[in-house]
Amino acid sequence: MSQNIKILPGATVCEDCTLDGDITIGGGTVIHPRVTIIAEGGPIIIAEYCIIEEYSTIIHKKSDKQENPPKPLFIGAHNVFEVGCKLESPFGHVGENNVFECKSYVGVDVKIGSGCVIGAACRLTVPQSLQDNTVIWGSEHHNREALEKQPSQLLQLDFLSKVMPNYHRLRKPNLHKRQPSRQSQEVAKV
Repeated sequence: MSQNIKILPGATVCEDCTLDGDITIGGGTVIHPRVTIIAEGGPIIIAEYCIIEEYSTIIHKKSDKQENPPKPLFIGAHNVFEVGCKLESPFGHVGENNVFECKSYVGVDVKIGSGCVIGAACRLTVPQSLQDNTVIWGSEHHNREALEKQPSQLLQLDFLSKVMPNYHRLRKPNLHKRQPSRQSQEVAKV
């Protein structure tokens, strides 16, 4: 599989993770060691300010109806993938502000809205679409609508981005913010 890893400025990505395929990592996102991200069915685009913890796995699976060019898997901003969770998806979008708790599993035929919580050790394997603000919990996979929005992870992101370089080798950002054109700089001076 070809390697096309794009890391935007401000992202904290440990060297000790497996990134395979066409992957874009947004600024402010933190990827812990021992994470596996595989883009076999098309590109994966991870938006800004996501946290992907140890032993988490994200796979953009090939589907039987593979489009040409392949449709990217877009993971929205402010998602948290806790230790050991697994997401396998051929679908094009995972919403924003979701929490995938420890050891949770989201199978290939599950669509995730925004503001959802997949509880610890919950396994979603039946084809379904989770509406925004859905909470799944327990061995019986109970669900309900969240009573309040998920809290912001910005303080944790700030802490991790400052502490992780002290203990782990990091991959350097390889994309830079686009510089303004010479023409726009001249207009700004006038």
